[in-house]
Amino acid sequence: MNQTHFVQQCPTCGRSLRVRVEYLGRQVACQHCHGRLLACDPESPQHSLSDSGLSLLRRADELLNRVEQRT
Repeated sequence: MNQTHFVQQCPTCGRSLRVRVEYLGRQVACQHCHGRLLACDPESPQHSLSDSGLSLLRRADELLNRVEQRT
């Protein structure tokens, strides 16, 4: 299975993190400083905690389609 990632900056330590697309909209922890953050693709419009899961799934599909088109 091909795992797709996007890059997001940790708001605590500032490092660039590779986050799996399936974690969009979920709380994740930075592997470097263990700071907590909401996984959201910086190329998409800012998501708030009140966004529906459907919009996150649509964005995940967009990212997956982009990867498939490149291969």
